[in-house]
Amino acid sequence: MNQTQVEAFVSSLENVQREENFGYAFFFVGEDHRVPFISISDSDNDYDTVSNLNREGVFRLNIGVGRETFKALLGDYDPAAIDYSLLNTFLPHPEYAKQHFVCILNPSGDNVETTKKLIVEAHDLAASRLQRRSGSE
Repeated sequence: MNQTQVEAFVSSLENVQREENFGYAFFFVGEDHRVPFISISDSDNDYDTVSNLNREGVFRLNIGVGRETFKALLGDYDPAAIDYSLLNTFLPHPEYAKQHFVCILNPSGDNVETTKKLIVEAHDLAASRLQRRSGSE
């Protein structure tokens, strides 16, 4: 699954808005642009070089999942032992793991379907947050 395919899949979901900033593509549900449900980066920048994204064709997909999914996917892990440059491996996000973001570089094979399921979960969570906020305002 390349970056274009990921973006096409995400854009096919309901009420998705895309924004670019700081070299990332951020995807939000609706007008609430507080926290993206996914983001994509395809190059290193001054603040983020841990995944070595300057390699040809490499991108990192960051996905905000639920607590249970995060735990089931990653279990207990040692942040110091993680190689964030690994391709096609689900990892805790290097900065936002505490917010239950996972990441994967260039999902392929069996991980494509898992990636799609995680994106749908992240979208559903963001849509629920938007609905709660809209109902309370």
